[in-house]
Amino acid sequence: MYAVCVTFTTHPGRMAVFLPLMRAQAETSLAREPGCHRFDICTAADAPDTLFLYELYSCRAAFDAHLASAHFRAFDASVAGLVAAKEVRLFDTVLEGGAWGRRTKPDHGPSGGQG
Repeated sequence: MYAVCVTFTTHPGRMAVFLPLMRAQAETSLAREPGCHRFDICTAADAPDTLFLYELYSCRAAFDAHLASAHFRAFDASVAGLVAAKEVRLFDTVLEGGAWGRRTKPDHGPSGGQG
């Protein structure tokens, strides 16, 4: 697997416009790209102008196909004026969860199970 982590920072007050476009992009990528296996969109109440993506692809070629797709190019152009900053991190090794990745009972430790 090939992981892509992206942090977007929108211009102040533009997340309400950006988020629906990102959701549509995620849904389209998952539906149309056989090499796209996961496309999570994460937000946090304490960072209203920040959005984090976690994407999983079969391999680098599948991610390159994503970048070359018409739907990605259209999305990228449509959000250009909404984005203040974008940071992309690529990971070519993904250690998929085994027993260490699962909890057998809820964790109610110091964070109250929130982290």
